[in-house]
Amino acid sequence: MDTAAFFNKPIYPQPADGLLGLSKQSCSENNLKFICEFKHGPGSSHTSADEDSGVGSGCESVSVVLPAQCSVYQLRLHICMQAQLQSCHPDPFAILDPEKYTLLYARGDDWYEAYDDCQVIRTLDIPWSYDDLQCLSAHILVKALVAVDSEVKKKQQQCLTYLIGHDLEKEASDRLGELTFTRRKLASPRRQELKDRDDKLYATEPWITSAPIPANLQDWLSRHFPVSLHYMNKLSFSIQVDLSTTPSVLITFFRRVMSDQRIEYDASESVVLKVSGREEFLSGDYALSDFLWVRQCLTTNQDLHLSVVPVSQLAEEAVKFVDWPLVDGFSGQFSSHDDLRLEGKDLDDIFMISLWDCNRKLRVKLLGFDIPKLPSKCPQSVYVEASILYGNKVLSSVSSPPKPFADEVLWNEWLDFDVLLRDLPRGAKLGLTINASGTDGSPITKDPRASVIRDPKPSINRDSKASTTRESKSPSSTIPKAPDLQKGKGKVLYFVNLLLIDHRSVLSQGSYSLHMWSYPDVEDEAVTYQADKLSSATNPDITESMAISFLLDRYSFPVVLPNTFSPSEDSDSPSSDHSPTTSAASSLPSTLSSADSSSLTVTDTAIPRSPSPAMNRPCLRRFRQESIHYASSLPQYLRNIDWMNRKVVEDVHWLLGNWDPEELDVTLALELLSMDFADEKVRRLAVQRLESLSNDDVLKYLLQLVQTLKVEPYHDSFLARYLIQRALRSKRIGHFFFWYVRSEVAGCPYFRQRMAVILEAYLLGCGQAMLDSFGQQVQAVEALQEVALVIKSLYPDKTDLAPTAPLRLQELLRTSKLPDQFLLPFDPRIKAGRILLDKCKVMASKKKPLWLEFSPMPSPTPATPVGIIFKEGDDLRQDMLVIQTLVVMDSIWQEKSLDLNLIPYGCISTGHNIGMIEIVRNAATIAAVQRSHGGTTAAFRNDALFEWLKSKCPLQEIVSNFVKSCAGYCVATYVLGIGDRHNDNIMITDQGNLFHIDFGHILGNRKHFLGVRRERVPFVLTPDFLYVMGRVKGRNSLYFQRFRDTCTQAYLSLRSHSRLLVTLFSLMLLTGIPELSAAEDMRYLREALQEEQTEAEAKEHFLQQITECEQLGWTVQANWWIHMVAGIR
Repeated sequence: MDTAAFFNKPIYPQPADGLLGLSKQSCSENNLKFICEFKHGPGSSHTSADEDSGVGSGCESVSVVLPAQCSVYQLRLHICMQAQLQSCHPDPFAILDPEKYTLLYARGDDWYEAYDDCQVIRTLDIPWSYDDLQCLSAHILVKALVAVDSEVKKKQQQCLTYLIGHDLEKEASDRLGELTFTRRKLASPRRQELKDRDDKLYATEPWITSAPIPANLQDWLSRHFPVSLHYMNKLSFSIQVDLSTTPSVLITFFRRVMSDQRIEYDASESVVLKVSGREEFLSGDYALSDFLWVRQCLTTNQDLHLSVVPVSQLAEEAVKFVDWPLVDGFSGQFSSHDDLRLEGKDLDDIFMISLWDCNRKLRVKLLGFDIPKLPSKCPQSVYVEASILYGNKVLSSVSSPPKPFADEVLWNEWLDFDVLLRDLPRGAKLGLTINASGTDGSPITKDPRASVIRDPKPSINRDSKASTTRESKSPSSTIPKAPDLQKGKGKVLYFVNLLLIDHRSVLSQGSYSLHMWSYPDVEDEAVTYQADKLSSATNPDITESMAISFLLDRYSFPVVLPNTFSPSEDSDSPSSDHSPTTSAASSLPSTLSSADSSSLTVTDTAIPRSPSPAMNRPCLRRFRQESIHYASSLPQYLRNIDWMNRKVVEDVHWLLGNWDPEELDVTLALELLSMDFADEKVRRLAVQRLESLSNDDVLKYLLQLVQTLKVEPYHDSFLARYLIQRALRSKRIGHFFFWYVRSEVAGCPYFRQRMAVILEAYLLGCGQAMLDSFGQQVQAVEALQEVALVIKSLYPDKTDLAPTAPLRLQELLRTSKLPDQFLLPFDPRIKAGRILLDKCKVMASKKKPLWLEFSPMPSPTPATPVGIIFKEGDDLRQDMLVIQTLVVMDSIWQEKSLDLNLIPYGCISTGHNIGMIEIVRNAATIAAVQRSHGGTTAAFRNDALFEWLKSKCPLQEIVSNFVKSCAGYCVATYVLGIGDRHNDNIMITDQGNLFHIDFGHILGNRKHFLGVRRERVPFVLTPDFLYVMGRVKGRNSLYFQRFRDTCTQAYLSLRSHSRLLVTLFSLMLLTGIPELSAAEDMRYLREALQEEQTEAEAKEHFLQQITECEQLGWTVQANWWIHMVAGIR
């Protein structure tokens, strides 16, 4: 039966006699039997169904039999009718209202709700059994809902709103809307994670590393290391142990000493080792050498002090929040196409239509738009462009005729796409833009979205096994920055997207009026980024924003996207909590013609084309085995797939379903999560590969993984669930996950609701101790932000500060609402106590950052105050990216036993343009060193730095540290293209470790002064740096040769991981960082890593950069002198 028969047909309920007939049907393989028991006792709309829901007590029951392809609503209707016929329910029609009655079933120890009224009952994840008549049957509990205690719910929601920074309750209305639906769906993976979680391991998770012990610490492997143990105020003692000792050995020794000393304590109580003065534990079956703090103590010659803490004294990790009731794991999925197909069915047997039966083309009836107030600058005429978007690709596009721009413009005409509804992939969006029209009165033929959605052209790195994608420079495939976007006519004025297939896999129908986002003007110095165009959110400012109205074709029944082609195929939607990790052939097409098969062939790639599924399984297995050898080209292969060809897509899905995720490199998995890949099964494969990552590795990539949540078409995704579960499993991950996501809630309106609902899902299970800690941290950030805003308003000049500024700051801090103590957002191992007012100051720079110091936690040894720099008005995400990349680089080098003494100091964005930076102790800027050795003219004094270092430590140790750290930062700053390297942005510690700060310019974006480029060298290697290495007037030295060798070794190590570095930066295109807003920005990184050259050529290239720095070192000194004299920043 063709769906045209249902087009624009009025929607009527099923005839009563037809339903009665269904209820009287006998059991068959196509019918299902439900034994439905009524529970009239108290229940709750917001409490777990397992409370007081025993089947049988105080219940009456009815039995209903209905076709397997019926919906949950049809099940409700049958129950209602049977209850009315048998007079066994006081208000049968109330059963039809899901707000009054819920349908529950038991699975294991939990109760689940059949939540989505459109869900096909065959897909319910319910325990089925055969009755005496061999009829497939299941038990359902029909339970009345009673509102939860409003005060409890209100208090809980207030806490969540405060921590999230956004009130989701104001947006939650429709129970089947994406927000509420996602909140309910995410309860299942959270509940499962909490069941599996060990509270003690969760509370005492250690900070460990798998990196080899650095060369400078190797001697300790054959020596004994002193450890001091402290138990309350009762006992303190020291022992000598080797680095292979585990915490359990130390605890055993402690118990023996306690017994020998006859000190009273509960020997049966479990204890744990906690680093004194820090929120850090030594736990698990790890050698002492694996703990980060132990390595830190060895490096800095500190004693290791450990407190023995009873587990009962640890903060309570219990989850006290009332959680959402569980919903069926397959909600939002529908049955197979064979179940839903129209062919051979009577009208009374049709409950919904399969999208794959819809042979009509998509069309949109554009009604018009209206705006409350016209903008100050208006084009003469505008046109509307409608596009079908899939990830970052435009699949099809049509435009309306232009009309004069006014506060209300009407078209009332159809825009027809040359795309069949049946070919729409899940996640496809209808993108609508209002564009300025050309002066000739005709619509612009150039696709304006092409400058917003890129379509990269991949290329293969001929020098490595892994291929690397390289974007073309053509305008059609890249995103130029805002000034280029806005040149000429046809610019985008407003935009909005609508999911064509919603979060429940239902085709969008009917009329819509969507509030659009305005495209920023260049005068506002704002840029709209790629990620914004991926959002299906509408503008929340409905009173002031542009609203566009349009109509989509209506059908008499819901049109749904089937799970599979036939019932025998497996389902693996992200909504399923019980789908297998690696499915079998899950999406084999029924036929595949030679024309279809040929479309799988990819130009310039070695991956073989997929065989026809008509071939036998051994042939398919051979193809699968061959594909493994080309795994590095998988992203390139998938970029060339025609995702509108369902038969081809099914073949690709079979391939992915049979791919072992562990065969993928982590870099490839991260690449498959980029904007280039919107397909759900592609992204699922990538997430499956990430599941085996250690906590350390997850933290390495967490910044990017949070950003890639923006690529997902729906709030609920495999990636969202993965991140929530890993955060609930590890307090380390959870801490940073909280701040990364909360920062996006504050700063990214396009994805605010998504980030807020994901953060809420985490907070509902993170435990009371974490909630209390987050509350203190948020309180501290808000208090400091208020102080910073007042200081900026009091001292608006760029750098000048009145002498009274410190006193004014101290007064504001004294009256602020700072908590008594809080964990540092950039390092949860450090807790700040009360603020030390006399040590706080306002720093003399444009944004007026605050230098703040706090008392440390009590410790057996003297502790340094906790120092942070609080910044308001700066986007610290670029600094976070650079520092995170330094951590990744350091891990690459550590794997090669190359310790370059990097100092990736703490830095975190805690909101929109606010954040904190760690103060590195015992360090000074190069400018301060030079000023202390002759004032501004010391910029030209080659021995100033050497003389300063000589006064700090034994010279041999200092120079060794300097050579290693200088080499590390020379390579890192060159590869990342870090600019604005004046002598106030480079620091050095008393031990000779050089490090860079303030990464405001990256990827080759250099600073200019009066139109002249200030920086002319690839990286900073000045005569005073060379002097420390003994390189004077070109004279060779052992230290300088070691510097060159270290540089080339470090550079070549990074080059072998170029794909990872490029991928990490590419994923950060989603942030909207100004200097990382276009795919073209990746070109610098690829060129710096010399991807197209051989290893020998790359090595020679970097040595040439060192030579160039030597020759032009005087230009750097001149810039530094100007900087100190004129204060140019």
